[in-house]
Amino acid sequence: MKTILILTFLLSICVTTSAQDLQAAPKGFDVEQPDIMHGSMDTISYNSHTVGVKRTALLYKPPGFKPTEQYPVLYLLHGIGGDEFEWFKNGVPHIILDNLYAAGKIEPMIVVFPNGRAMKDDRASGNVMAPDKVAAFAAFEKDLLEDLIPYVEHHYPVKVDRMSRALFGLSMGGGQALNFGLGNLDVFAWVGGFSSAPNTKTPEELVPDPTKASKQLALLWLSCGDQDRLINFTTRTHEYLKKHNVPHTYYIEQGGHDFTVWKNDLYLISQLLFK
Repeated sequence: MKTILILTFLLSICVTTSAQDLQAAPKGFDVEQPDIMHGSMDTISYNSHTVGVKRTALLYKPPGFKPTEQYPVLYLLHGIGGDEFEWFKNGVPHIILDNLYAAGKIEPMIVVFPNGRAMKDDRASGNVMAPDKVAAFAAFEKDLLEDLIPYVEHHYPVKVDRMSRALFGLSMGGGQALNFGLGNLDVFAWVGGFSSAPNTKTPEELVPDPTKASKQLALLWLSCGDQDRLINFTTRTHEYLKKHNVPHTYYIEQGGHDFTVWKNDLYLISQLLFK
């Protein structure tokens, strides 16, 4: 069984959840079970006024989805070498979530997998580190807030308050999630990064007003593999938050910069959201 190192969990002053033990995902958590109800994965196309073209995203609807009910939404972002299909191809989120629903461990939610590279040619081809492609990850903030979220909230039965929106991501997407989520706490109450990359803003930029952030956040999550060369971007944010008494979860697990870590992170955070 994977050994988990929890360097610190929720601070004792946490105003959102009490401390609890984090258990690594069990064997088979990401294996499809044929005899349970399954959600569905749609491809959506929305007009991006930010980019000037139609853009696509994937959208997961939970098992037993009912158009007459309203659901919270998790926006889940990919890394620098991926696109809207990266999670689906490598992280099997639909299988992980289906299995958790069958076990009664998570709240019904819609999950949106955007393409976080806001440019006309948004494919993960050529030099993904090219300056224009890196800049497109920052430009995605406007596309997300002004184009994608309004589309989802117009076309799907979702709740539209900040307590019903979560923003998480891996690597480059982890940096985006922290930058955009903490920069727009009037929009998102649940924010977190998995193995966040160098695009992550400094802690002072992320949380300039620790007291205000503490009051607004339902969950702030920071996680990384203990063998990940990018771990310093996670630890520096944790140290700043701890110093300024901002409640958060800091979770270090065995592993590197890969989907073995990120699938486990999704398994864990999905059980905390919207409760």
